[in-house]
This record gives sequence, structure tokens and C-alpha cells, in this order.
Amino acid sequence: MLGLSAAGAAALLGGAAVGRATAGIGPAGLGPLGGSGAGHAAPTTAYPFEGAHQAGITTPVQDHLHFAAFDLSSRATRDDVVELLQDWTYAASRLTQGLDVSATGALDGPESAPPDDTGEALDLPASGLTVTIGLGPTLFELDGEDRFGIAARRPAALAPLPPFLGDALSTEWSHGDLCLQACADDPQVAVHAIRNLARIAFGRAHVRWSQMGFGRTSKTSAAQATPRNLFGFKDGTDNILGTEEDRLAEHVWVAPGSATAGAGDAADWLAGGSYLVSRKIEMLLEPWDRTGLGEQERVFGRDKRVGAPLSGGDEFTAPVFGDGRIDIASHVHLAHPTNNAGATMLRRGYNYVDGTNPLGRLDAGLFFLAYVNDPDTFVQVQRSLSTDLLNEYIRHIGSAIFAVPPGIEPGGWVGETLFA
Repeated sequence: MLGLSAAGAAALLGGAAVGRATAGIGPAGLGPLGGSGAGHAAPTTAYPFEGAHQAGITTPVQDHLHFAAFDLSSRATRDDVVELLQDWTYAASRLTQGLDVSATGALDGPESAPPDDTGEALDLPASGLTVTIGLGPTLFELDGEDRFGIAARRPAALAPLPPFLGDALSTEWSHGDLCLQACADDPQVAVHAIRNLARIAFGRAHVRWSQMGFGRTSKTSAAQATPRNLFGFKDGTDNILGTEEDRLAEHVWVAPGSATAGAGDAADWLAGGSYLVSRKIEMLLEPWDRTGLGEQERVFGRDKRVGAPLSGGDEFTAPVFGDGRIDIASHVHLAHPTNNAGATMLRRGYNYVDGTNPLGRLDAGLFFLAYVNDPDTFVQVQRSLSTDLLNEYIRHIGSAIFAVPPGIEPGGWVGETLFA
């Protein structure tokens, strides 16, 4: 286990961030589906781990993802949870700066003991790595049991998502007490982060499920091009950008005393944080690949070449609904904020390909990630999508929700506002 020294962490977080970049923030999501594009960070980019909000939300979306959900040991105590969050904070604050997981690292420990760091990121730069930590509903209460004395502080909005029409969810890809989202512009750097953080959790928590992703399916910076999903369409054209502070305050960050943060001040610990919704969406690529171009465009409601709405204009032209040019069951019509009482999400999803399934078809799709200050935002949009023409070509097979605590000051640790 890595002991967290407040003084040591303060020194690291305050002074060791070499080559830091300012995290850009960037329009609102048009529903779950969305691919890759320009706008790469320099390999040496290192985003600060500390700040008012956790990195990895408004940070310009990196090219690669390794996401992991964890379950705590049945023997874990409150002290174990606190210690784990402290250890993760210390290790992540080093990893995001391109350092080994500890000062001893991969090479400087005793030869008779395993190295602190697994070493596969030796000689690799920070590559824009961010590590974001989330807390699941079952951390607060499981089967009616207040596991760690924090059930009364669970936000009312932090509850398992309701079932949706057409869900084919598997527990293999759902839920979790804790989560780690590692994003980087080098896949080995992202894998290295999750591998070492999971190793640190040994004896206290274990990986419940994990997912690797490539080819971002949204943008959070104006410098990034709108990416394409595995269906070949631009999506997420109107995703929230990291510089749009008014939209972030309205749709992403939990406000102190907000109704979505629970009764009274019981959940004010989440102020400045957010809620993360993850959905693993299998894309039935073979049937889609046999579908005519005109039908594909009708399904999405957009032109495949430039991403413009079928009502005309360019990619960034606002869709015009009600004149018959955009099908009322198209994805853009059903998911657009104007048809969902303004419901808007910040999306950070990724494509995935997990080999082939037993039928010899690509096991591929979208690992959808969205940040909101009220999970009902996602629920509203997902219910609207129950009649989506796209449903013929996708299946939702995994689902989870997490509360993402606010960022930290030097010397602090993620989750301190909850447990302190």
C-alpha cells in the first residue's frame, strides 16, 4: 500500500507538474452515439491533477481510454476506503505528471521485492493522462446495509438508472462501488495507470469490469474536429466545450444546496463535482453495413459526408424540425435538446472493438460516458430514444452511474469532502 503523506502530496501536487497544459473545456450532446478527429495534445502534455474540478471531464478528450469499475472487499472498513482513496490520489497525481506510481518506482526498490511500479510506461511521457475517480451507489448502501457510515450522505440522485425499453444489460458490464477513468493520447499510458491503481487496491477492492476505448466520440475543445463513430457519422456536434462556463454550470457541475444534491446539506460534499453515466452500447455493424446510404442518413437525420442536418446548412447549422426533411424518429430529432426540454450532457465516449463474438461478427460499439449535474437528464433523453430508428442497429448491454467528487487542493485527496 502507498501511504499518503499530506506534506508529500502537497509538495507533489503543488510543484512537480512539469509541462502542464491548461485543460480546455468545450457544445451539448445529441444523445449516446458519437468517433475520432484532429486536435491532439503534445505527447509531453501533463494536465494538473489538482483543481476545482477533477481532470478528465472538461479536459480536451484524449484518443484512448481505460475505464475500470471496482467492488470493495466484503471485509473492507471505512478506514480501508479512506486509505484507498488517499493512495489512489497520491499515485494518480504522480502518474498524470509522467512519473512512476511512487518515488521508489519501477527500478529503485529492493531486488528481493516486486517493484512499486510495473514499468511498462518507463521512458513514455505523460501523454495528456487524466485519472478521474467516481463513487457508485453501492458504496453508500448495499442490500439495505450502511456499509461505511455514509448512507445518510448519499445524494438522492445517486441511484441505479431505471430500466429502459430495449435494454439487454449484463451485470458483467454494469454497476460498481468505485470507478477509475484513465484517458491519454497513448494507450499504454492509460493501461499503465489502471494496472497500477488496481494493483494498489489489492486486498481492499478488485476490478469488477473494465473497458478499453479508442477514437474519441466527442470533443470538449473547439480545437478538436468533430469525430465519427463506427457507423461513419459525425456525432456530438453540439457537445459542451470546456470553455463554456455558463453551460457547464447549468448542466454539468453540481451546485451547493441544489435539489439534485440531496436533502439539506447531506450531499453538499458533491458541490463542484458531477454525475457520470456509463453505458456500453453494442453496435450491430454487419446489418448496418448492408443498409443503403439514404436510409443511414434518415436514421441519423444528418448528412454522412459533412454532418449537416438533413434540413440543410453545414455541420453546425441548427436542425429545423417539423418540415418533414428530418424524420421524427431519427436520432437527431429524438436526442436534440430542443425536443427534450433543454436536456444537455457533456459527453466523453469512445469506440471499442473487443475482437469477434461467437458468430464471427465484430464485438464492437460505443462506450458512452456522459457528465451531468442531474442524472434525470440522461434518463429523459434515453426515454425519448425508445422509438429511435437507430435501435435496430444497437443494443445497450452495460450500465452504471457514479458520483464524481469535486477536485482537490494541494495536499487533499479525492473523496475527502465526503469522508472528512
